[in-house]
Amino acid sequence: MKPNIAIIAGGDSSEYQISVKSGRNVFQAVDTTLFTPWLVHMKGKEWKVLDNGNTIADIDKSDFSFTIDGQKIIPDFAYITIHGTPGEDGILQGYLELVGIPYSTCNVQVSSLTFNKWHCSNFLRSFGVRMARSKRLVAGDEIHEDQLIGELGLPLFVKPNAGGSSFGVTKVKTRDQLRTAIEHAWTESREALVEEYIEGKEFTCGLVRTGSELTIFPVTEVLPKNEFFDFEAKYTPGGAEEITPARLPQDLFKKCQNLSAQIYNWCGCEGIVRVDYILKGEDFYFLEINTTPGMTETSFIPQQINAMGSSLKKILTMIIRDRLTSRS
Repeated sequence: MKPNIAIIAGGDSSEYQISVKSGRNVFQAVDTTLFTPWLVHMKGKEWKVLDNGNTIADIDKSDFSFTIDGQKIIPDFAYITIHGTPGEDGILQGYLELVGIPYSTCNVQVSSLTFNKWHCSNFLRSFGVRMARSKRLVAGDEIHEDQLIGELGLPLFVKPNAGGSSFGVTKVKTRDQLRTAIEHAWTESREALVEEYIEGKEFTCGLVRTGSELTIFPVTEVLPKNEFFDFEAKYTPGGAEEITPARLPQDLFKKCQNLSAQIYNWCGCEGIVRVDYILKGEDFYFLEINTTPGMTETSFIPQQINAMGSSLKKILTMIIRDRLTSRS
């Protein structure tokens, strides 16, 4: 009997459609000679199993089961491809732990830490990780433009504290733009971060641990056509040039990989994780950790896996087998 694998996509954030594409790509990559994949879409209280875009069953939330042709199926494993809440902030992980289903990502505590950019950044500062100076503003706080600019300078970035895919992110060049940018970030998260601008190129590195082995993927160099790597640059064909492996000297390439491994271990990450940076001079400045990174055909992680001569199917098999073995 092949293990049943639920690939969970959707969620309740602005990244819903990207998650759906990620879920579809992961579903297609699962080795069906070893596993039986099921595509599960979640949005609010509507949890359903899909086949070719059609609903074939509803999920019983009491145990995450569903019924097909009179047979009750409880997944043996869940692969989470939800970007944003509830799949990246620990909420779904907590539910899966309650019903006893192993899953692909970081645990509840780590997911909650890494999803909150402010808390994660301050945690990593204690290890000496370089990053931009920033200020946090909670929705409703007074906005003191002159004070923020005096401390952080111009230009600067404003972004939601909890969110991804560059929704709600603004590059602010003038004082007049700052208040609007902060209020825009508050539409995505109750907290906004106002960050110092670090001039340099963007790089990203994925990695995964199975058992005691940490596999570090090749680094990707990101060259957006826009001023920064915003949502349009990420998901519009031709919006950015993405070069894997990155055109870096060997020492800097290894430095990025080693720093990614350290951050992965310091945070206690599990599953596939991607760490983003700005390179200024010879120093990598930490941007954020993505614990459920994009998995569409053109996303960074599949690119990096292909560049290292492997396949998404092989990596998924490693992850699923590792989690099923550790459970038994």
